[in-house]
Amino acid sequence: MKIALISPKGPLYRHRGGIFGKSLRYQPLTLTTLAALVPAELGAEVQLYDEGIEDVDEQLQADLIGLTVITGTSRRAYALADQFRAQGKTVVLGGPHVTLAPLEAAEHADAIVTGYAEDTWPQLLRDFAVGRLRPLYCQSPDFTLDRPAMPFARRDMFDSRHFMTQSVFEATRSCAHDCEFCVAPSAWGRKQFQKPIAWVIDDIRRVGAKRILFVDLNLISDRNYARELFTAMIPLKVRWFGLSTVLIAHDPELMELIARSGCNGLLLGLETLDKGGLSDARKKFNGSVDYAKLIGDLHALGIAVQGCFVFGLDHDTPDVFDATVQFAIDTGIDLPRFAVLTPFPGTPLHQRLKEQGRLLTLDWELYDAQHVVFQPLHMSPQELAAGHERAWKAAYRPSAIMRRLWKARALNPLTIGANLGYRFYAHNLHRFYNCDWHLSPVGTSITLPAMVPVKSQSKTVCG
Repeated sequence: MKIALISPKGPLYRHRGGIFGKSLRYQPLTLTTLAALVPAELGAEVQLYDEGIEDVDEQLQADLIGLTVITGTSRRAYALADQFRAQGKTVVLGGPHVTLAPLEAAEHADAIVTGYAEDTWPQLLRDFAVGRLRPLYCQSPDFTLDRPAMPFARRDMFDSRHFMTQSVFEATRSCAHDCEFCVAPSAWGRKQFQKPIAWVIDDIRRVGAKRILFVDLNLISDRNYARELFTAMIPLKVRWFGLSTVLIAHDPELMELIARSGCNGLLLGLETLDKGGLSDARKKFNGSVDYAKLIGDLHALGIAVQGCFVFGLDHDTPDVFDATVQFAIDTGIDLPRFAVLTPFPGTPLHQRLKEQGRLLTLDWELYDAQHVVFQPLHMSPQELAAGHERAWKAAYRPSAIMRRLWKARALNPLTIGANLGYRFYAHNLHRFYNCDWHLSPVGTSITLPAMVPVKSQSKTVCG
């Protein structure tokens, strides 16, 4: 049996002309984990394809082709799926978008997988091997990651030369919070799934790298688990980067433990400086934190900050862009990042904007957090798009980079290199815009794209 696993990309990140080079790309875990889950008794030959680093052969030689799909890549995934099915190949679709829009995805596949695939993917392959493939495989209600026999990701199946790092790890999945725009609670619920800490430590030891990356959505969601994990990491003497909520500010002892465990940097979802905007996003808990103090405290512990902001919340007015950039400079955020609010399907935000008649398009390829796909409340789509791009460029001016890094005491080659990578990104965003309101000057009239019809989805699709 020949199996091909594909991670399709939207135009912003696709191999030929993609906006990111190796300097800002880490190896994804999804395909390497799926490869590890292929049952050994099938004797399958498995090939992995990431369109971020290579093109996919249009005449791919495989018996079964699996594609992992997020909303921004679904259009590309469906095109590939339709092409391969027309050639008589069996196609399976899974991933967040398939979980959120299963009826839509099912039209382009012989089988779909919803939810996490540790149990369903091996079963699907065994069914396929005996000619009994079912059209739908669902995550079971009693799903858990607390399984000591879980295989380790097959990181060796990608060429390390294509990535900044292959040393990517995961201890937990999902998050306890229910932010309005977040895909996680809608796709997987608010229960955090946790891998055995001994398994995580063993995985890190096996790889042997001294600089590693955690891709967990919220490493401190369960404080007890987080303390046990960070304590177990201290003897490893690794330097790591991961994600956390700003609620870490209320636990100085945990912050110190994170630093002792080897943390070099944290990505924080700051989202907005406006408490009304935090309420819009169902992220009121951020309002309990003094961002500037938290950033200063983390810097004092030697932890860099990647601060993420979102533009387009209902309290945002045209002055939000300059104010946010100035805050990033004044507080010395090592790597500020900016995104356009995006109402992904299945989220409460999508439902609310749909009910309010504010969705401009359902072209999923534009749902990449860089395009405006809805009508903002206090500005035009053009103003939001232009302000977003202006913020990127302003935050990554040479003088702004130097002021931020001087404030953060982070004038080292690694951080300077990352800032130069984002500066390139900021000055090349316009090459990938394909909406009228991105291409037209602010103040001109625009023609909005047609709404692309999609089948209504049922959250009870898995019974």
